[in-house]
Amino acid sequence: MITKEIKVKEIISKSNLPVGEYSANTYVGCEHDCKYCYASFMKRFTGHEESWGQFVDVKYWDKIKNPQKYRDKEIFISSVTDPYQPCEEKHKRTRTLLEELKDSEAKISISTKSDLILRDLDLIKSFPNIRVAWSINTLDENFKNDMDKGVSIERRFNAMKIFHDNGIRTTCFISPIFPEITNVKEIIEKAKDKCNLIWLENLNLRGTFKPIIFKYIREKYPHLISLYNEIYNYGKDFYWERLDNELKEFAKEQGLEYKTNEDSFSSPFNAKPVIVNYFYHSKIKKSAQKVS
Repeated sequence: MITKEIKVKEIISKSNLPVGEYSANTYVGCEHDCKYCYASFMKRFTGHEESWGQFVDVKYWDKIKNPQKYRDKEIFISSVTDPYQPCEEKHKRTRTLLEELKDSEAKISISTKSDLILRDLDLIKSFPNIRVAWSINTLDENFKNDMDKGVSIERRFNAMKIFHDNGIRTTCFISPIFPEITNVKEIIEKAKDKCNLIWLENLNLRGTFKPIIFKYIREKYPHLISLYNEIYNYGKDFYWERLDNELKEFAKEQGLEYKTNEDSFSSPFNAKPVIVNYFYHSKIKKSAQKVS
């Protein structure tokens, strides 16, 4: 892993993401080296010769002078890197950012695959409007290890429960959903007492990692290669339409709400989580909107 420190003018920038008006990425690159990482496109702009997942730039910036300018604004930490990847333990750039935003009254979203975030539990509790999501797309630790270098699934669930028990708005982000590999229902059953939101997002293979995933499927799940061809080479939506309908019914059986593209800050902190479908396919979005 090649790590270097860099100076940036600003740490917070405008964003067109659906989960925030602003984004803040405290690092460039990520040690988790996820095989399906959509953020690998960043390498086109960074000038790195190393492979994605083999470098991390640690960002330093001038202290935020007027954090109040972000009052009631949504800030997503982090959109193209994990803010609690291993190097955060040493460099504390995400903690520094949170300390600078502490009195801003901004709405903060954090997404991670790590339990290092437990270090900052007390700091995070000081934010009145904050949500923390853990990405989990399998209960199979072997598949997890094939896909990323993050901490175990059990450690992620343990951190999620601790945050949830401390009254922090927590999300189980079931993403990316691998067709016929990710058992969404099993994950929901394990997560439903540890979070108040469950987000669903399908595997998107439009990046440079598509050949890597297809090679993996051919080697480990050869019986699924025709299905992946149908979905990702021929643009068929039948799998996601079927899964969408199955999960609607499953949610009813579990007594859970099932919605589409809901703003999680508007969702109440219920005893039971709300399932929010963030599938990319516009056809499914329209269908789910009609139902809900």
